[in-house]
Amino acid sequence: MNKNSEKKQRAKDSKKVKKKKIINRLIFLGGFISLILGIIGIPIPIIPTTPFLLLASAAFAKSSEKFNRWLLNNKILGAYIKNYREGKGLPLKIKVITLSLLWIMILVSMFFLMDLLWVQILLICIAIAVSIHIILIKPKNMEKN
Repeated sequence: MNKNSEKKQRAKDSKKVKKKKIINRLIFLGGFISLILGIIGIPIPIIPTTPFLLLASAAFAKSSEKFNRWLLNNKILGAYIKNYREGKGLPLKIKVITLSLLWIMILVSMFFLMDLLWVQILLICIAIAVSIHIILIKPKNMEKN
């Protein structure tokens, strides 16, 4: 009977390990998808870059320390995360470029790609909300360090 209970315990432990591996892989996959969305968000201002990169970093911290280190030490992507974590602002030049690209993309989408009025209204609302968010981010140039 003692051997039987040991077998049951090993089977339970084995199931726990498999479950943990599956969860770990799903977290990694979520981090990878967030990373891709964050990268896409760099040239397309309607997709928020920093939140996706922060989510990717959190997922990689749980699932793959190697990928998390790579992300944090990446010249381009790591800067977004570090600036956010340190409470640094956005350079004024980046704000202007981001807002310009945002509105160009929204207007092109509205007038050339989208005929549905409710979608056009939704696009304007999103653009206004994103613009307000970007404008409210403290300009990096005005920091006093």
